[in-house]
Amino acid sequence: MYYKFHGFAQRLLAAAPADAYSPQGLKPVVSTESPALTTSKLASDIPATDSFLGKNKVPDLQKLFQKPDGLPVHLKRGVPDRLLYRTTMALTIGGTIYCLVALYMASQPRTQK
Repeated sequence: MYYKFHGFAQRLLAAAPADAYSPQGLKPVVSTESPALTTSKLASDIPATDSFLGKNKVPDLQKLFQKPDGLPVHLKRGVPDRLLYRTTMALTIGGTIYCLVALYMASQPRTQK
């Protein structure tokens, strides 16, 4: 006997073998027509240098982050990192203060007129 998880009922239900082996009820797609021939570059036509990928920056960044200068990793890239860090800290502190003020105002009883 085959079983399949039923999403609506949230339990296992009896199923046919084809339904039990296809995830989420997806059926394999079988194309009835032959694929169209297209002209494209072969792998042998592409140069081995991969010049379109650009320069590999990983070794330079590894040297920068592993330099023993006493700075934490999240501040090693200079001014943009410091600006991002300080902005994040300011928004975090501001949000905490806002939440505390909102909690204080919600805890106070309303005055009757």
